Amino acid sequence: MAKIKSKFVCQNCGYETGKWLGKCPECGSFSTFVEEIEKPQPKGNHPTNYNTDVTPKILSEIKPLSQERTKTGLSELDRVLGGGFVQGSLTLVGGDPGIGKSTLLLQICQKLGEQGKNILYVSGEESVQQIKIRADRLEITTEKLKLLSETNLNIIESVIAKENPDYVIIDSIQTMFIDEVSSAPGSVSQVREATSRLMHLGKGKNISLIIVGHVTKDGAIAGPKILEHMVDTVLYFEGDKQASYRILRAVKNRFGGTNEIGVFEMTTEGLHQVENPSMMLLSGRPKDAPGTCVTCAMEGARPVLAEVQALIAPASASNPRRMSNGFDYNRFAMLLAVLEKRGNLKVSQCDAYLNIIGGLTLEEPAADLSAVVAIASSYLDKPVPSHMAAIGEVGLSGEIRSINHMEQRLSEVQRLGFTQCIVPAHRVKEMKELPHLELLPVQNVAQALQLLVQGKLMK
Repeated sequence: MAKIKSKFVCQNCGYETGKWLGKCPECGSFSTFVEEIEKPQPKGNHPTNYNTDVTPKILSEIKPLSQERTKTGLSELDRVLGGGFVQGSLTLVGGDPGIGKSTLLLQICQKLGEQGKNILYVSGEESVQQIKIRADRLEITTEKLKLLSETNLNIIESVIAKENPDYVIIDSIQTMFIDEVSSAPGSVSQVREATSRLMHLGKGKNISLIIVGHVTKDGAIAGPKILEHMVDTVLYFEGDKQASYRILRAVKNRFGGTNEIGVFEMTTEGLHQVENPSMMLLSGRPKDAPGTCVTCAMEGARPVLAEVQALIAPASASNPRRMSNGFDYNRFAMLLAVLEKRGNLKVSQCDAYLNIIGGLTLEEPAADLSAVVAIASSYLDKPVPSHMAAIGEVGLSGEIRSINHMEQRLSEVQRLGFTQCIVPAHRVKEMKELPHLELLPVQNVAQALQLLVQGKLMK
């Protein structure tokens, strides 16, 4: 009889070791190792009774598979998905507890049911009565939706085989377990095996599957990274639970572009689409106030205007505080150093805060120039005119570098009523002239600050 062996697996990254460790050497997490039983491997040579009649095919001879899509009826969601759900695809949806994932999924069920699609909603966290209460509040009335409260994947598979639905929703994957896997539900082995079986089931029966994944305190999908590698699409549902707006972001999509976003507003009646996010993000913006500047970010193929706010105040302690929300902290620190060295602003001895309004996260460097202008405006207590925006990347030597999709960004800036925009000087000749938008070219941070100090930004 083969000896039973055990291993310890990090539940955050999947790192395996023969003994328990307090800290994972791979991801640095503490107290994440769980003991799992290894399946005994048979001794001797393995049989090689494989099908050897396999011939590689020439690329030009391969006929592409048709990617039949089903539009959900929610235009913001369809944008993120690249046009709708692909038949037989596996989609992973992640987000903080209470952010609105279940609400979004029920509204998707309503829209798909109206198209005659059969949906099976499997919940491992709520009873069918609890889901019914939420469905009544959201006015979900479709007769094409069936509910199941179950965590045993073997039972779920038998129900799917019996019902043969078009769509299956699993809420959540961390609650599912398989009898043949010895570890506890939510462990790396259980999540990996459950996802693998669901993937093969969906591909084999041409069923579109949507699985919900818990997230860590850092906002990433809980469990091993292989989970994100296995699925076709990964969607993150983001936003401040205290605010009403939610952002749905695609970080992986085998059938469309990534980093596309959809914007929703959470109300008592459910999620409402926000088809003009730029106007939403700029609503309530103070007029001609120090420490605020507008930029234009590209979220996938969509230009979105965002307000960058900065506050520079005398340090209340020996170590000045630095805080950023929606903007990379390390990049924020770099911009402060550039302003200190290249702009002669003594910000090193001040508390500095940077915030992106509306819960949006700006990841591209196009927001650098607007952040620099906002910081300088707060430090000098000089307001930036409300009709002005700034777009450009800032280098370590203080130079202003160009970014891509400039024409799209400037068109969106003009569409929202802005009349001035600070842009990189060396690309201004290549930019298409817009009748109602004045371009203010700058080569470096010092020139941008000079415009602000001299008041040339004001008309």
